[in-house]
Amino acid sequence: MSDIKTAAVLLIGDELLSGRTRDINLKNIAEFLAPLGIQVREARIVPDIQEKIVEALNALRAEYSYVFTTGGIGPTHDDITADAVAAAFGDHIDVRQDALAIIQKRYEETGVELTPARLRMARIPDSAKLVANPVSGAPGFQIDNVFVMAGVPSIARAMLEDIEPRLETGQVIKTAHVRGVGLREGDLAGALADIAEKHATLSIGSYPWYGSPTDSGVNIVVRGADEEEIQTAIVDVSALVRAQGVEPEVHDIS
Repeated sequence: MSDIKTAAVLLIGDELLSGRTRDINLKNIAEFLAPLGIQVREARIVPDIQEKIVEALNALRAEYSYVFTTGGIGPTHDDITADAVAAAFGDHIDVRQDALAIIQKRYEETGVELTPARLRMARIPDSAKLVANPVSGAPGFQIDNVFVMAGVPSIARAMLEDIEPRLETGQVIKTAHVRGVGLREGDLAGALADIAEKHATLSIGSYPWYGSPTDSGVNIVVRGADEEEIQTAIVDVSALVRAQGVEPEVHDIS
């Protein structure tokens, strides 16, 4: 098992950039990968423009262990992700018999006509491995370290189940946090920077919340692979919060 495995998520679609559709695929993918020790390090949103998809995909697949794309593999004219991924890898793409057989079987079962538009969903790059889609049938696919999934969140999430056995797991990142009710980030900034420097192998961040005039404060989150080091950092952070006259609320490692 390699210590560090990383991932990027490439979200594809004009509807995301216009604000008409709210993305939840990033959250679902990150939450699925975290227990496998695969850290999502970057996410990008690109329009339905082939050159933009190719450019982003080539950059991300060279930098991260895995890339997960969502969107753009449906039956309409603007579903161009499969062609863009094929172009990024210099691969040929056309209707593949294995994908076609899956789609034909699903439409026969549901009594839906297999139109030329729906046939587009059987277009798969030659070198790709299919990714099962138990929700609607039309498969995604994998080329090298890139996994191409649907944009519909329920379908994308279901596809991850077929992808999981193909992933090499890494070191699982643990999290603990300390809440200081009524505190402000400026009260803690200098001393918190010293704690972060002391625990350089960890990620330590502060996140204010503003619920109401009587419900506000700072949540300090500590993340890392070494549970003992996290516990030590939590002791230091708790002491910092206590020094401000506030009793820390400690949430243990999860």
